[in-house]
Amino acid sequence: MSRRCELTGKGPMSGNTVSHANNKSRRRWLPNLNEVTLMSETLNRGVKLRISAAALRSVDHRGGIDAFLAKAKDDELSANAMKIKKEIAKATVTAAAAAATA
Repeated sequence: MSRRCELTGKGPMSGNTVSHANNKSRRRWLPNLNEVTLMSETLNRGVKLRISAAALRSVDHRGGIDAFLAKAKDDELSANAMKIKKEIAKATVTAAAAAATA
């Protein structure tokens, strides 16, 4: 399991730890990843994702996982998130078609 956010693509960064004596040693900064279950209103079920805390705030700000994935760029999303995005788009189209015929 990689240390990469499934929604934003945020991953580890590297750099130097600099001591008071100006000694430099390499280190890594890891993203704050959390395993969360987000409720999809379109699919009527929970979706498990491993996302960063910043991405979780962005999902809340945009109004849920459905709205976030609708606006998200495909190249930033993981394979799992792309699969969910396609399921939501398909369910939205079928719901719109059902509403149009009714």
